[in-house]
Amino acid sequence: MRHAPITPDGSRIHWTEAPGEGPARVYVHGLGASSAVYFAHIAAHPALAGRRSLFVDLPGFGISDAPAGFGYSLEEHADALAVALDAAGVSGAELVAHSMGGAVAIVLAARRPDLVGRLVLAEANLDPDPPVTAGSSGIAAYAERDFVHGGGRAEVLGRVGPEWAATMRHADPTGLYRSAVRLVRGTRPTMRELLLGLDIPRTYLNGELSGELQGHDELRAAGVAVVTVAGAGHCMMFDNPQAFVEAIARNRESASV
Repeated sequence: MRHAPITPDGSRIHWTEAPGEGPARVYVHGLGASSAVYFAHIAAHPALAGRRSLFVDLPGFGISDAPAGFGYSLEEHADALAVALDAAGVSGAELVAHSMGGAVAIVLAARRPDLVGRLVLAEANLDPDPPVTAGSSGIAAYAERDFVHGGGRAEVLGRVGPEWAATMRHADPTGLYRSAVRLVRGTRPTMRELLLGLDIPRTYLNGELSGELQGHDELRAAGVAVVTVAGAGHCMMFDNPQAFVEAIARNRESASV
């Protein structure tokens, strides 16, 4: 395990690594998740194995610390991720990022273009104020005190599926809540606008079971490869790992042409 300080009090972001060759591939989890849990089986697939792989947990999640003074905005998460990549000696990385992690990856690419060579975004949040059915909106609907101390967290854990609950229950409640609120708030410019303006290879993966992707024509017109992952919903790395791996591998091959 590796780590680097992200706050003056010494709180740290943590990650694990698998050795390999070529530009690093960095896996970034979504809200309430953990990167190794969601992506280790993907990175080990023969089609992707052999690359240096980093599984980074954002502050408040997984094995990373939950600093009391951390704001949990997308920008602050991106800056913390940049600290990890700088400490790991990574530049020009391929980021494979899911949901909230995809939004963080977009912000990172805009703020630190030296660190990101390409993006593979698995149903990344692109717009503020998502539908009330989204997990982030369900969490943000509570007042912070009610979620953290008044039973809201337990109610949410009871509503989500077993895969998400398995990691969410280990997330810092305050970090989880504030990350959800900041994710709903989004960025200015929006994550979608930032993504459209990036000049790197970008792939957006949309689960077939999730329905039509809003604004897909605009994404394609801006050079974003939009790929539908068959037989999968939001957690496509679990729903159809083979198709998810193939989509990442195709992105790698097309980006190297």
